[in-house]
Amino acid sequence: MSKANIPVFVSHKGCPNDCIFCNQKRITGKSGDVSEKDVESTVKEWLSYIKGEAEIAFFGGSFTGIDMSLQNELLGAAKKFVDGEKITGIRLSTRPDYINEEIIENLLSYGVTTVELGAQSTDESVLKAARRGHTAEDIKNASRLIKESGMNLGLQMMTHLPLSDEEKDIKTCGDFIALKPSEVRIYPTLVLKDTYLCDMYERGEYTPASVEEAVCLASKLTDRFEKAGIRVIRTGLQPSDSLTEGFVAGPFHPAFGEMVQSRVIFDRVIKYIDDEKPDQLSIKCEEKYISRLYGNRRSNIRKIEKYLNGLVTVFTLPEGQGIWLWDTKIYD
Repeated sequence: MSKANIPVFVSHKGCPNDCIFCNQKRITGKSGDVSEKDVESTVKEWLSYIKGEAEIAFFGGSFTGIDMSLQNELLGAAKKFVDGEKITGIRLSTRPDYINEEIIENLLSYGVTTVELGAQSTDESVLKAARRGHTAEDIKNASRLIKESGMNLGLQMMTHLPLSDEEKDIKTCGDFIALKPSEVRIYPTLVLKDTYLCDMYERGEYTPASVEEAVCLASKLTDRFEKAGIRVIRTGLQPSDSLTEGFVAGPFHPAFGEMVQSRVIFDRVIKYIDDEKPDQLSIKCEEKYISRLYGNRRSNIRKIEKYLNGLVTVFTLPEGQGIWLWDTKIYD
């Protein structure tokens, strides 16, 4: 069962430079300083209505890059709520070059359980063009230290960055798989106001991907990650008023993640047809996945029947069964 995140935003804290795509205020909808009291009030508010397990999550900046006294203040406030039952741990996001053995030891002392690295790409030319300020080797070293510590490793990647292409993004996916993270996030590059990427876009120096292109690539990456046993916990940025107001161009869609999963299912059905060559198809599908299987206005089913040149019959399965084609499970 997935855990809820209780988000505490430390917007743009700890970042040594501005990446060309970055406007954390637009992404998170938050600005200003965060304190121990903010952590306590946020967690107490969420505890009043969340059900099941949850983690306290520090997002929005490079957490291990902020002043150590503030790190410890925020982590200490969060640790008070960790009971191993309802609040099971603490997660945070940071840069690959802001992880070392001393930092790891400090995080462990406060009960941090997951560290997500904003890695974005493993291609050196793409990292340089994005002004990331770290190397692919930094990603590899930080990932190793996190995994050796026993904490869960999360990796975040961005597709369609300047100087990148599908081949380089798929190569990044393969490099991530080799690092064996527990989970990944996939974000297509968006053009936001008040960023250098926006300047590039307005000068005609950068062309963002379309929604269809971004969905297609994200579905390929998702399929690879899932087959390697790595959870994809998000594809596309969370819609928000501030993001909508700051959006300029690129593959933003409020249902981006659902579209990606629908495409993953479609591609797996087509592969099954290519491999098994059935005359007709029986699909057994858990109810919560029916909309993903069918696609927008049943577009997936229509395309599958056209490709098959035959009839597709769909049966509903109980919760927890996933999606089956005859006796082959293709989605869980």
